[in-house]
Amino acid sequence: MGSVRLLPEIVANQIAAGEVVERPASVVKELVENALDAEATRITVDIQAGGRSLIRVADNGSGMNRDDALLCLERHATSKIQVAEDLASIGTMGFRGEAIPSIASVSRMALTTLTSDNEAGEGTRIDIHAGKIRAVESAGHAVGTTVEVRSLFYNLPARRKFLRMPETERSHIQHFMTLAALANPAVGFVFNNDQRKVWELPPCRMDDSPDSQLSAVRERMAALHGEGISLLNVDSSGDYRVAKAIPDDPGIDMQWDGQTTVRTWGLIGAPGVSRSTRANQHLFVNRRPIENRSLNRALMEGYHTALMKGQFPVCCLFIEIDPGEVDVNIHPAKREVKFHHERDVRRLLTQAVQETLLAFHSRKPTPTLTPVDEPVDVMPSSPAAIPAQQELGDGPVPAALGQAQPVAPQHDPLPAPTGQTDGAPVPLLHVPLRLVGVVGKLYVVLESDKGLVLMDQHAAHERVLYEQMLRRMESEGRAASQKLLLPETVELPPREARFLSGTMETLNRLGVGLSEFGERTFLLDALPPFVKAADSRKFVLELVDRLQAAGEGVNALRLGEDVIAKTVCRHAVKANDALREEELQNLVDDLRRCEMPYTCPHGRPTIIEMNYLELEKKFGRIQ
Repeated sequence: MGSVRLLPEIVANQIAAGEVVERPASVVKELVENALDAEATRITVDIQAGGRSLIRVADNGSGMNRDDALLCLERHATSKIQVAEDLASIGTMGFRGEAIPSIASVSRMALTTLTSDNEAGEGTRIDIHAGKIRAVESAGHAVGTTVEVRSLFYNLPARRKFLRMPETERSHIQHFMTLAALANPAVGFVFNNDQRKVWELPPCRMDDSPDSQLSAVRERMAALHGEGISLLNVDSSGDYRVAKAIPDDPGIDMQWDGQTTVRTWGLIGAPGVSRSTRANQHLFVNRRPIENRSLNRALMEGYHTALMKGQFPVCCLFIEIDPGEVDVNIHPAKREVKFHHERDVRRLLTQAVQETLLAFHSRKPTPTLTPVDEPVDVMPSSPAAIPAQQELGDGPVPAALGQAQPVAPQHDPLPAPTGQTDGAPVPLLHVPLRLVGVVGKLYVVLESDKGLVLMDQHAAHERVLYEQMLRRMESEGRAASQKLLLPETVELPPREARFLSGTMETLNRLGVGLSEFGERTFLLDALPPFVKAADSRKFVLELVDRLQAAGEGVNALRLGEDVIAKTVCRHAVKANDALREEELQNLVDDLRRCEMPYTCPHGRPTIIEMNYLELEKKFGRIQ
């Protein structure tokens, strides 16, 4: 007898369960995705002991009749695809037909369901233990499906002992529930842990209009993460060309099949809003939460100098793309996806983030001046203090020094600038600012109608000088280049060599003289004046990494940005440098004209606000 044999069905299901069911959160994920595919508008999830003893998912979706309920327990039985071609354009969350039988093979599972077209109103209940059907009976049930999973991995002690503490497993389940709730604001979610309600999220009103979608996501973000986060609306669309096929003959031009439109929308943190981890960074492709390093790098590139080193953006972004342009069938748990034109998708994501951040400050506000009534004397506390209060708006100075009245606290918000939707933050530099003084010989104290504003004079001057120097150097169209006395050859691995061969034009714009000198060898004969490379091979490898991270359309001075940032840091106004009131006013005016005025080139904030509500809390006026 041969040594190769066909495995029993129960063993095959348990092997499949090892790929699909990693932990209790995997069970919740598969069952919730089935509920979403069934067009449920309300989903309730109950767990006990971190999902070890009980996972119950109930929905009000379309439900199943008895035949379908029995058939769904078979491997690769699904209603979502029919032919192999359907795999090339998947529009549902699930499609393999493996989840239900895999879960049933490693637990005690009960499935109860009822369809809306069942005139008798009689549902079906099926009990399955370790993949074997124990009972099939009629049962009362509302329209929809309820799946109970008890004693997960009870028949696989080796798997069960690797489960973490109940609190750890609960946190993984809650993380997925957060993603599912953000991706589907129109669906109500209830999450109960050990018979205690964690949250109950009602459905958000939502239609196909962009404003409605953004409003619904903002409402759901506020419910899950709190309302104190300053978030900007993103809504951008772009196209890229799709090739029919790559011709075998290199002499034949590429044939194009048309264009694909990619829409990127959602919310991103305003300048200065960041976290030390990616925990609040949520990316969705066609409503599917995904992990993709390339998109993470595109997001970081979009922020660029608006983030401090070691900080990560806060975002909830949705990428809508033709399902045929993305492959979701590359990971057992469908956590990762692969784009057919990844560079184009990445470029469009970076572009959407950059445009939103630039538009945040470039919107023109309605001029608002605060009336001046009575004079008030402000005594200087030090030579660096400004002995007056002065309006720093876009209009003329309303009063002479020493004759300005402090702004009374006003809790009515300013009208939003043109084109800005309700709920989005108003840029600090778009409201009138009144100069109060300087503290610590560094921090400029200003007053707005919302409260107290502090500006770091060094960081603000850094940003002004940085953008002035970039504009001056970019006006030449390309970075300067200086020939090396002794050219050097650099040999690279095949992958890096292929990438470098296709980026020669970009390298020339950056001022790097790099040419092919063999199959995987390159000749380095020129560098920008501000770049010092002691180790040529290390420099080229770092160059490849930075270009891959930056993507297409890289700034012509990208290699010199660090040097420019260090240069302006040395020349900017320092702490203890006393500035006159005219100089401070010019600094604020120059900052208003910057493209990204809210952070210095290193990502540190230039200006922050403490509103009256925060002040009243600190002084105990309100609780």
